[in-house]
Amino acid sequence: MRAFIFPGQGSQAIGMGKELAAEAPAAREVFEEVNDALCQNLTQLMWEGDIKDLTLTENAQPALMAVSLAVVRALEKECGFKVAESCAFVAGHSLGEYSALTAAGALSVVDTAQLLKKRGQAMQDAVPVGEGAMAALIGLDYDAVVHVAEAAAENEVCTAANDNAPGQVVISGARGAIERAIVLATEAGAKRALELPVSAPFHCALMAPAADVMRDALGQVMISQPRVPLVANVTAQSVSDPETIRELLAQQVTGMVRWRESVDFMAAQGVESFVELGAGKVLTGLVKRIDRDVKATSVATMKDIEAFARSF
Repeated sequence: MRAFIFPGQGSQAIGMGKELAAEAPAAREVFEEVNDALCQNLTQLMWEGDIKDLTLTENAQPALMAVSLAVVRALEKECGFKVAESCAFVAGHSLGEYSALTAAGALSVVDTAQLLKKRGQAMQDAVPVGEGAMAALIGLDYDAVVHVAEAAAENEVCTAANDNAPGQVVISGARGAIERAIVLATEAGAKRALELPVSAPFHCALMAPAADVMRDALGQVMISQPRVPLVANVTAQSVSDPETIRELLAQQVTGMVRWRESVDFMAAQGVESFVELGAGKVLTGLVKRIDRDVKATSVATMKDIEAFARSF
């Protein structure tokens, strides 16, 4: 049994998807659709721009989705491989959840690109630059991180934002609280506790204004029943009902990404192979840390796509 998984922010790199677009007309179509949907030459930024500009949330989110969907489209049109008919679940990390839903036929590429652009802008606007922060705490289990975050809060927001893998949890909140948490985590035995180079404190209560924006935006698009169930970030459970998906996507802006639990859930349902579609290999690495008994691979280039398609 297989699951297709889709990366989130942090996997971006200048040049991502360029070779694939040159080699696969179907992939090139996706990039053109995204450019047109956003009235922006996003691919020029992705392939020739400055990494600082690409890393801006409003650019990184639709760009990463575009690469993932270009891989999906190349698999389907160039290799005749039906993604949604060849897996038990789809899942994505944060913005990757939108990529997963689009791959499963619940959202259109155009709607997804526009939603992610708006999501990125809303998340950036929710908290003035410099007032929020995020940090990765390495070497502490989830319960220990929760204890550290609660102790560091001191009436400010400080909470677990991404439960990525055993011993790898990201916290998010007010800058002062995050700085206190880094000190406390180190004292508690964390192997590393470092602030992340992000422009806003994602997946915490400070993102409430962005959640409101996305709830309104999601209410204006068509969400169909996905052809294969989504394992949602917020619940770490499978979901197929469009209205439930709509609400979970809004909740996801402030909610924790329960990636460790999501992988555990899929493995418990019989998934033995996790295939990451899109830029980088971040999720492939996390899956291997979560469950050593499952197989995890990444598919990003035309060479990867052809090799994957030939394996069936």
